[in-house]
Amino acid sequence: MSSLPPLALYIHVPWCVRKCPYCDFNSHTLSQALPETAYIDALLADLDAELVDVQGRVLTSIFIGGGTPSLVSGAGYQRLLAGIRERMTLAPDIEITLEANPGTFERERFADFRRAGINRLSVGVQSFDNDALARLGRIHNADEAVKAITAAREVGFDEINIDLMHGLPEQTMATALADIDQALSLSPSHLSWYQLTLEPNTAFYSRPPTLPEEDVLADIQDAGQARLEGAGFQRYEISAWSRPGHEARHNLNYWCFGDYLGIGAGAHGKISRLLDKGLEIERRWKTRQPETYLARHGDPSGFVAGQRKLSRDERGLEFLMNALRLGDGVPRALWERHTGLDDARLDAHTRAAIARELMFETHSRIQATPLGLLFLNDLLALCDDSVLARS
Repeated sequence: MSSLPPLALYIHVPWCVRKCPYCDFNSHTLSQALPETAYIDALLADLDAELVDVQGRVLTSIFIGGGTPSLVSGAGYQRLLAGIRERMTLAPDIEITLEANPGTFERERFADFRRAGINRLSVGVQSFDNDALARLGRIHNADEAVKAITAAREVGFDEINIDLMHGLPEQTMATALADIDQALSLSPSHLSWYQLTLEPNTAFYSRPPTLPEEDVLADIQDAGQARLEGAGFQRYEISAWSRPGHEARHNLNYWCFGDYLGIGAGAHGKISRLLDKGLEIERRWKTRQPETYLARHGDPSGFVAGQRKLSRDERGLEFLMNALRLGDGVPRALWERHTGLDDARLDAHTRAAIARELMFETHSRIQATPLGLLFLNDLLALCDDSVLARS
């Protein structure tokens, strides 16, 4: 039987000090003073307009991403989080994550974030190699990254994610593993470790740097995985590693096809509704340009740039696109509960992938095989093709 999934909140802060050449996120170089007060006012008005769909539901996690959210002051986040608490019920053990850039690090600012109620930091390091950081256009150096993570621990953050990339321009096996070793020496609870890809509408896509050859990339992946596993980290998602019990709850909600409100310039959300005719799922997204977003403060409905209801086949494919990223998959019961679809439709989506041994055939879980995780895009294409062939 369908039921409403857990509910999270994503908050987007669209400004950064400088746009990185590999970044395809909705981020904009800050050319003047940060309009902190006006933006927080707009965020709360945006949230007010979203509340009609989530009355009585409890927030299980909050994630503040960007851009560079650590440009906002601790006092700003104290006001924002207080406003959220006035409007919604938060789970007693709610996870509240802030993305932080070492280039904006100040010890007292990190302490203010902790006092505001933020209890998890995701530090965008990317590399501890200064030459690599320069090629990536980062505004921090390796020493600043180490100091930021150390200070975060000292001011009370027990949950710290270090964001690392591999397959960087001119990277070797030795420098890739040195990044992992440096990260591990700082005792994070979580690591995001993923390969650099050249995304459209980025400077790197227009002027591609020289990246390692495919065989070097494969060797880095294998050696890095062995190094992380040897340090007690488990790979619970394609690019996410954690110590046992320290998985990112907010991201797990995404991958389990949970619901989330999205507020802020360019933020996306997904909301489920239980109607007489069954489960309805809608995606909506907010206007991207910060100036336009701020100008629409007086008209809460004006924050929404677009929205659409998912068809039955879209629900099934999107569920699988998320769930199959998890190493252990998800309980099969989540399929009907979070999509409103029956087992016959699940079988239609997965039949071809199971035949190619990219998915396990099981009555209890929906899960990719190790080969399926290695070739996830091929697996998802088969899940989509099986629906097309059936229809």
